[in-house]
Amino acid sequence: MPTFNTHKTEKFLFGFLLFTLFWLPLSLGANRPWAWALMQMSVFFLGGILLLTHKSLLSKLYKQYKLLVIVWLVFLTWQLINIVPLPFALVEALRPERVSFLLNENVQGMESISSQSLPLSFDVGQSDVIFFKSLAYCFLFFITLTLVNTGKRLRYILIVISAAGVFQAVYGSLEVLSGLQYSLVFKLPVSHIATGSFVYKNHYANFLLLCLSAAIGYMIASLRVRNGSSARERLRRIVRFWLSNKVLFRIGIIIMVIALVMSRSRMGNSAFFIAMTITATLGLIYFKPRQKSYVVLFISMLVIDILIVSSLFGLKQVQQRLEQTNLTQESRDEVVTDALPLLSKYGIIGTGGGTFYTVYPQVQSESIQHFYDHAHNEYLQFAIEFGIVGAAAIALLVLLCAKSALSAIRHRRHPLPRGTAFATVMAFIGMALHSTVDFPLQAPANTAIFIILLALGALSRDIPMGRQDK
Repeated sequence: MPTFNTHKTEKFLFGFLLFTLFWLPLSLGANRPWAWALMQMSVFFLGGILLLTHKSLLSKLYKQYKLLVIVWLVFLTWQLINIVPLPFALVEALRPERVSFLLNENVQGMESISSQSLPLSFDVGQSDVIFFKSLAYCFLFFITLTLVNTGKRLRYILIVISAAGVFQAVYGSLEVLSGLQYSLVFKLPVSHIATGSFVYKNHYANFLLLCLSAAIGYMIASLRVRNGSSARERLRRIVRFWLSNKVLFRIGIIIMVIALVMSRSRMGNSAFFIAMTITATLGLIYFKPRQKSYVVLFISMLVIDILIVSSLFGLKQVQQRLEQTNLTQESRDEVVTDALPLLSKYGIIGTGGGTFYTVYPQVQSESIQHFYDHAHNEYLQFAIEFGIVGAAAIALLVLLCAKSALSAIRHRRHPLPRGTAFATVMAFIGMALHSTVDFPLQAPANTAIFIILLALGALSRDIPMGRQDK
């Protein structure tokens, strides 16, 4: 009876996890306080129930994923260093700029400040917000490692991520093509650029990139390894393909590519095509045995999705935007240049999570008239806010998951862990490229999906698949 109850609880929690993943992007990419608060409550609820029903969960996770657990703990602990109040003398010694910053805002002077304990962060409220987001992402990561323990659940989570992307693609495309002035959700203005239920087109494009990674991974997972076949058997496969759900996935991928092109996001489109090409090449090199169906899939994507369909829905406009990109007209590169002194000044400890918009005015040049709350470069912003140690910890986490996924691509023979690993590597490359010129990880819906895909990559190397796998 206890085993049965635990199994039923796990099924409920897994279903709740899938539901959470689907609704997250609907709430403006979860990029509003009420939306990410709901996300955190959902994730902490899942984690709390798992801890109550699995008494040895923490020790099991530590034993199986020791290095990943340590990296997460380092990242969270390093954030706390900036948040926890410290003695005034220590803060003055470590960060005199923090004291000067407070003196400029406090009319009561040094006496009132020196009697207090102070945190190092330049904006404690924002750093608290970022810490609890990070804690929720940590929970989400290990919840995924715990609940996705069978091939069936692996398929379901790829399907739901893909379905969320298709929904966003259909919604975003129809809004533009229907000529609506205001969106059906939240009544936001609609232009000729697709944004779905997101506000920022580049967040929308990045979300589609992640969902496309999952969908293509699922398509690869659906390819069966066969040693040989006659013409009759090949004909049967074609008939089975057109009668299966693979057709729906193939159509869904085309719809998502159309929406991605309609977002007019330069790096979003570039990152997708580059990531898909690199990962497909890795699969072509390392997948054993090599399958003709795999080659056919990517040739069809190149011809149908990119050359034919995308050209009908604005690929030329994206190309023109790329060709017309002029650094003299862009201020994003100037923001990066201006912010580099912040890295040398605060890069060891960091200024605190979410504080870029607070410290950037210290170095903002007069030629930049716009308000920038993000650096338009995630690497730089993470290094400034979290310091070298914090940024290195999160980079190590991503690299460890990508390494496990690459190992699965090279050594797993079963198509499901292969496809899952493909999705992780493609998402990793796409996110790495997009983060050089934008801030896709500042949208909680995108970060949550990326964290899920990283966790799937971590488990793709060792998740058992049966006799036909190594």
